Amino acid sequence: MDASQRAQYLEALGIDRWVARSRAAAPRVELPGPPDSDEATAGEAQDLRPWRALEAEVRACTRCALHRTRTQGVLGVGDIHAQWLVIGEAPGAEEDRLGEPFVGRAGQLLDAMLRAIGLTRGRSVYIANILKSRPPGNRDPKPEEVASCLPYLTRQIELIRPVLILAVGRIAAQNLLGSDLSLGRLRGRVHHFGELNTPLIVTYHPAYLLRTPGDKRKAWEDLKFARSVFRELTVST
Repeated sequence: MDASQRAQYLEALGIDRWVARSRAAAPRVELPGPPDSDEATAGEAQDLRPWRALEAEVRACTRCALHRTRTQGVLGVGDIHAQWLVIGEAPGAEEDRLGEPFVGRAGQLLDAMLRAIGLTRGRSVYIANILKSRPPGNRDPKPEEVASCLPYLTRQIELIRPVLILAVGRIAAQNLLGSDLSLGRLRGRVHHFGELNTPLIVTYHPAYLLRTPGDKRKAWEDLKFARSVFRELTVST
């Protein structure tokens, strides 16, 4: 990596200095028109059918008490054939209102983190949360809520079959890995998730990095590690 490219990556993460700048809104990847429309091919319809069914199920879900206080269920956003799957904790207030994960300042920082390793929201990346409904007051998820929602995420992983999962934040990492270890002890290693044994790497949640910018350098190390692991995985396949 040359010096100018490295400087660009570091600036994107705000490690040396944070410079506020305007950015075009990341494209939200909407599911195309109805499967039986003239525009949809037979292959597209086949790909989209399980996603439409899953989205409808999430929106109508009453498996836990969170459906009483949410605005809507938030399935996820991005490329349904993504190689990278980013998993966070749960929708916040803006996500609950807009129906898309990681919006607002935390979403902007996540976009910068992805750009730092050459990725773009909506292109080869899918973004989801463990919980599909917002916990009141953004409190931590309860175990029974995670248990109710995790099957949705498992189905997303089965449909996407990502090369690599990036778990952002302690809550997401601990619930995905069934661990009570600290984030610091989970970072820097390749874990695996689910029946597909998908490689999983842990880093900080963007909202945490906004509160604790001194740890952005550690997040940059995590991202470089994730990028190197991804390259090894794609070369070996």
